[in-house]
Amino acid sequence: MIDFRSDTVTRPTAGMMAAIQEAELGDDVYGDDPATNRLEEMAAEMFGKEAGLFLSSGTQSNLAGVLAHCGRGEEIIIGEGYHIQAWEAGGTSALGGVVMHTLRPDHRGALLSDDIRAAIKPDDYHAPVSRLLSVENTVSGVVHPVSYMDEMASTAHESGLSLHCDGARLMNAVVALGVDAARLVKGCDTVSICLSKGLGTPAGSVLVGDKATIASARRIRKMLGGGMRQSGILAAAGIYALTHHVTRMAEDHRRAKWLADALSSLDGVRIDVAAVETNMLFVTLDERIAVEEMAGFMADQGIILSAGRTTRIVTHLDIDDAACEALKEAMAAFIARYGG
Repeated sequence: MIDFRSDTVTRPTAGMMAAIQEAELGDDVYGDDPATNRLEEMAAEMFGKEAGLFLSSGTQSNLAGVLAHCGRGEEIIIGEGYHIQAWEAGGTSALGGVVMHTLRPDHRGALLSDDIRAAIKPDDYHAPVSRLLSVENTVSGVVHPVSYMDEMASTAHESGLSLHCDGARLMNAVVALGVDAARLVKGCDTVSICLSKGLGTPAGSVLVGDKATIASARRIRKMLGGGMRQSGILAAAGIYALTHHVTRMAEDHRRAKWLADALSSLDGVRIDVAAVETNMLFVTLDERIAVEEMAGFMADQGIILSAGRTTRIVTHLDIDDAACEALKEAMAAFIARYGG
């Protein structure tokens, strides 16, 4: 089956499996797992920070990062619909007592500095203490450039806030922009990078920042039950991915753009082609098309989609040119049933 639902569905490559099998292992709770230590050092250096911390998932990484900055009753300013706010079960509020002040992003998913300044609370004991600004890059596949990231850092820091970046797909932004990863997040105090999306590992994320904040996050990871023992099995996959799977993301971006151009030529299909900047596109079908029948039809063609009136399509490590051509042909055949 060809799976376009997400870039999390990939299987480890032969090279990654070999790296896993050859990993030198220890007990990371004692701090003596060589592969995990190497991954944390490698990520810190790659993103220009003092220290790194390996965690089991992006949700846990974001949660540990936010709680390392904010205490109970303190506030995070964040975009409405951003992953931490909308898709991580409210963990920062439920487990950390952190208040969320949401702002509506613009059409590209960016926050506006004037909105952020207006949201920061005065020194008034009636209000929560504004402590952290959280951004994303990418947002629904849209890239935010260095100038935006620098502006967010200046806006946060001039008001005494720290800046966290949910960089689940940050390396897609790095590749699309052609910039150094450390430069892109230079102004961020902490960055969470997911290894199991476009980078293709079975699991894991890395949180990077200054030594004190990462030490605090390590304690929080323990509270969350996130300590692992021979985590080098997973860390080795992360090292392999950061070494071999970054530049190849350009192929995912090229295929997403090709699909956007090809599918948008079909009658009854709407796609914002200009917004396809990395590895995902959003396909909206006309009302005359029975979208509830699409998932079954596609499955019969050997294709898996999270089908709906608007369907997200994601290219990744396991998608090649033939798979894209197969999706184009299947979509054309499906729409043809409704006179398209």
